[in-house]
Amino acid sequence: MRAFLKLCHLLQSQCGLKESRHMSIEEMIITFLHIISHHTKNRVLKRQTVRSGETISRVLHAVLASVLRLHSTLFRKPEPIQENSTDDRWKWFKRCLGALDGTYNKVNVASIDKPSIERSISRKNGLNVPQGCYYLCDVGYTNREGFLAPYRGQRYHLNDWRQGHQPTTPQEYFNMKHSHARNCIERCFDILKARWTILR
Repeated sequence: MRAFLKLCHLLQSQCGLKESRHMSIEEMIITFLHIISHHTKNRVLKRQTVRSGETISRVLHAVLASVLRLHSTLFRKPEPIQENSTDDRWKWFKRCLGALDGTYNKVNVASIDKPSIERSISRKNGLNVPQGCYYLCDVGYTNREGFLAPYRGQRYHLNDWRQGHQPTTPQEYFNMKHSHARNCIERCFDILKARWTILR
């Protein structure tokens, strides 16, 4: 309850979320959380809450826009792996900021709005990779400044290293360490999709 009230306060005081004629701030946020955590359809919520579909849609977009404005408060800025790191997963990747991965979400987007890695880097508020730093990424990305992909055509996935299999080349060794570190992002997506059903 405390976290919920804090979220209501943040969205109202820092993001300018205002209650509507039909809903209080608390009801708006509850509606938003219900939709994203249970993937409840508009028509179902319309019957459950005795609100119009237009009201529910407007509330969803208003709260979502407010949550997105909180990104600098909610998201921790990535810090590069230090030279003296002893973390067995990450110590091989000095100056690495973390891992990137794609996930498939069923969504209808106009062709003009479909982003590419180029646009996400070049747009004003896009992904900013500081000079000398980089992200680990899978073979879906191109090796370029700021993005380090594994060797193609070599064993890579963690399953390849189970049951006592060991790397036989420097490229396979690199891929094994790369996969071990980058696996964290796949686990994160699994956790997010389990918690927020709408992402499935």
